[in-house]
Amino acid sequence: MVSFPSQRNSILLFNLLFSFLVSSQNLIKNPSFEAFVQCPERLGKFDTDVVSWTTPTEGSTDYFNACSASMGTPKNFNGEQTSDFGKGYAGFYLYAPDDYREYVQAELTRPLEKGRTYQVSFYISLAERSDFAIKEFGVLFAKDKLTIPIKRELSKSHWYRQKGNAYSYLEIGYTNFYSDTQDWIPVSTRFVAKGTEKYMILGNFKNNARTRKFKTEYTAKQGAYYYVDMVEVKAAEAADTASNENSVQSIDTEKDSFRLDKTHVFANVLFGFDHFEVLESAADEIHRIFDYLQANQALHIVISGHTDSKGTDDYNQQLSGKRAKAVADCLIQMGIPEKRIIWKGRGGERPIASNDSKEGRKRNRRVEFVIREP
Repeated sequence: MVSFPSQRNSILLFNLLFSFLVSSQNLIKNPSFEAFVQCPERLGKFDTDVVSWTTPTEGSTDYFNACSASMGTPKNFNGEQTSDFGKGYAGFYLYAPDDYREYVQAELTRPLEKGRTYQVSFYISLAERSDFAIKEFGVLFAKDKLTIPIKRELSKSHWYRQKGNAYSYLEIGYTNFYSDTQDWIPVSTRFVAKGTEKYMILGNFKNNARTRKFKTEYTAKQGAYYYVDMVEVKAAEAADTASNENSVQSIDTEKDSFRLDKTHVFANVLFGFDHFEVLESAADEIHRIFDYLQANQALHIVISGHTDSKGTDDYNQQLSGKRAKAVADCLIQMGIPEKRIIWKGRGGERPIASNDSKEGRKRNRRVEFVIREP
C-alpha cells in the first residue's frame, strides 16, 4: 500500500524546501560577468557592456571577455589572467595617481534581512603591470543606487550628500590576498545586515594618503589594478555548506569558541621593539575573534596591550595603549561596534616571560583579550 503525504505535510515540505532554496541563493545577479549587452571593444565600458552591473562614479571600470580581440582574456592591456569562472571578468584601479578610483556596483535581487548574518565573497587577482598592491578592500552596501559625478575616491563625505540613503561599510584587510598576480585569490567576510542593504559597491574608499599599500617590482607609475570575478552575497548558513579551503577567512564556531572571563593571549599579535602596528601574521587570528563576536552579539571584548621592560613606565604605558588600540581598531574596521570593545594599556607591569632575553622580551610585547558578558 502506497502512503501519500497529507496536504498539510506537503505544504510544510514545500515551504521548507523553498526556504532552503531562497537562503542558498546568491543575491548577486550575473556574479561572474558572463551576461553582456555587447562584446567589449574599448576601455572603460563596463557600465554599459555588462548586464546587471553599473559604476557608482565616473571612474572608467573595464570589462574583459574572451569574445573580444582588444579586451579579451587571458591577455589584456594590464597583464594576463585566465577566466576560471566563465569567459569574462572586471578590472579596475583601486589605487592610482591623484586619488583616481574605479568601482563596480551591483543591485541585489532583494534587500538583506535585518539581523541576519551574510557572507560576502569574491575572487581577485593583482594585474602584473601594477606598481602597487593595496592591503584593504572596501565593501559598501547602500539602500539606494549611487550615481556620483566624481573620478576620485568615493569617501563618506560623498555618500551622505545623497539624502535619505543608508549605508553599511565593511573592510577586508590584514590578509595575503592583495599581492598575488598569478592566481584568483578568494576573499570573504561576514556581517550582520541592518535591513537597508539593496546595492553593493566594491573598491577602495580611501584616498592615497590613507591607503595601506606596498610597492611592487613593476615601475609603470600607474597604480594598483585588480581583476575581480565570481561575486557572491549569501546568507551565512548557506555559505557554510560550501567548501572554501583557500578562503581568507575560516568559519568554525566549534573550533573558534572562547571561554568567557578568561584571559587569552593573541598567539600571532606580536610587535617589534617600540612599534605598535599590527602585523599581517595576525590576520587569521583577529578574523577568528571577529567571527566569534559576530556570532555572539551580546558579548563584549576587553583588549589589553603590554610591553617589555625597556623604556620608562610612562612611555611603556602609552605604547601598550597604542598596541591595544591597534587591535581594537582592526575589529572596529571589520564591523564590531565600538561600544562592545574596551581597550587599555598595561605597560610592562605584567610580563609573561623573562625580560633578560630577546625572545622573552618579544613574548612580553603582546596583546591579551577577555570576552565577557556586559
